[in-house]
Amino acid sequence: MELIKGFPATSQDRYPLNVTNIIKHSVRNYGPQEIASRRLDGSMFRYTYSDAYERMQRLANGLTKLGVKVGDRVGVLAWNSNENYEVYFGVPGMGAVMLLLNLRLTPQDLAYVVEHSGCEYIIVDETLLPIAHALAPLCPQIKGYVVITMPGKKMSDVETPLENTHSYEELLAESDPVFDWPMMEETSAYAACYTTGTTGKPKGVYYSHRDVYLHSMCIGMNTGMNVKDTCCQIVPMFHALGWGLPQAATLVGSRIILPGMYTLETLDSLSKLIVDEGVTMSAGAPAIFMPLLEYIRNLEERPDLTGVRLLSGATEPPVSMMKGFWDMTGAEIIHAYGATETTPLVTINRLMPWLETSLSEDERWNLKKKQGFAVGGLDVKVVDATLKDVAHDGKTPGEILIRGPWITGAYHNAPGSEASFTEDGFWRSGDVGTMDENGYLKITDRVKDVIKSGGEWISSVDMENEIISHNDVLDAAVVGVEHPKWQERPLALVVLRDDAKGKVNADDIRAHLSNVFAKWQLPDEVLFVDEIPKTSVGKTDKKVIRAEHKDMYSE
Repeated sequence: MELIKGFPATSQDRYPLNVTNIIKHSVRNYGPQEIASRRLDGSMFRYTYSDAYERMQRLANGLTKLGVKVGDRVGVLAWNSNENYEVYFGVPGMGAVMLLLNLRLTPQDLAYVVEHSGCEYIIVDETLLPIAHALAPLCPQIKGYVVITMPGKKMSDVETPLENTHSYEELLAESDPVFDWPMMEETSAYAACYTTGTTGKPKGVYYSHRDVYLHSMCIGMNTGMNVKDTCCQIVPMFHALGWGLPQAATLVGSRIILPGMYTLETLDSLSKLIVDEGVTMSAGAPAIFMPLLEYIRNLEERPDLTGVRLLSGATEPPVSMMKGFWDMTGAEIIHAYGATETTPLVTINRLMPWLETSLSEDERWNLKKKQGFAVGGLDVKVVDATLKDVAHDGKTPGEILIRGPWITGAYHNAPGSEASFTEDGFWRSGDVGTMDENGYLKITDRVKDVIKSGGEWISSVDMENEIISHNDVLDAAVVGVEHPKWQERPLALVVLRDDAKGKVNADDIRAHLSNVFAKWQLPDEVLFVDEIPKTSVGKTDKKVIRAEHKDMYSE
């Protein structure tokens, strides 16, 4: 990509777009704004942007005393808590790199991430110490640990065999409340997140300060997030910068709600938190929103979430889920698309006013499930095998390529990964999709998940979502399984609602699919299961499903 230098500007172009300036300017403007964090005992800790900012400075001073320097990588194993929010600004602000550690990875994969990144210190929540204990013998280069405990609990009261441990609260209490932030050059690494390693070892994506600053502005602009919003951080903060909401909410001064630790078994408390705190904005994957909707469906009195915007990512949200939230609660599901490599916002699905008035209700719902249009600032195109653009007809599939200021241009220290990028700087997503005449992107599959049957392609994503639209279905997965005659044939795994078990059979599922799919595309086998295998980031683990059922169609 050739850059042309024009007539010199007189702007202060050397003033860096760094994340430290986000928090400094937000505290200046929104200092009294509240941040509320739920603790393990269910109580709420409340403080302000100004209070958090002082603790960020104390954290930076404390880590400096421990020997952390500019450029050092500091690992983080923590829930969505106020301490983690402080780390999001305190660690990168001092010039170190915040290394997000996915607590759902195996100890071996986590150890690889720690070793590969060169991480020497880890901040860990006391409840997650068993993960640190498993890591310690695999990562001898770790110099020390900072342990987040409940307030008032001393490090001497924490049972751990780890050496050189420090209490997070004691470290802050013993440190100065003012830190002289370095003016970080904007292309310096702010944080690192590693891919989940579904195809080989995890690969490191190192986000720059500039990247995160521009991405935060983009989220604020495209979601309409502002100082009057209350933003609940449902996305785990170890997933691709919590999908950028912590920084974007801070940039615009939104009230922030941090739910702490939650699981699919504690959706009652998450639902109550959203209602009690008056949440107006959040984000999450269908893997959390679908069970949440099912919980709400069974309540005698359903919450009124009119006006609430819920960004849905990771996988395509089924229309039935979007309609369910709208009809039962008044909340709007807004589909967005991205990846670890894209910080991650690439597209967002908002209905253009000229489409909203010209489409029927069914057409509007079908449009809303698409991934949406590319946000301003990014180049996105769909190409064939020769890297030529395909027709924008909503039908012709191709691989999605992405380029822009918050898209990774390389993987950290990953020889052999160069094929993931084109010569003119596009990242090859590995997603197959179409683009329609209005610029709306629709992902039909991953390159590796497209079902190739008899020389034709079948979209596993579209088939899954059509199955989930059945009134008696909770979840579904579709994979291609090797077939001796047709190369591959679809296999469907289906989770039924409790009251439908034993009443719905495979022919019912195929009959439902026949409204959309041709007879030859229908799955030869439909298996009813209790749950669908998921990856550490909540996506359907098709690699596991294919391995478990690889002999399904063998002769």
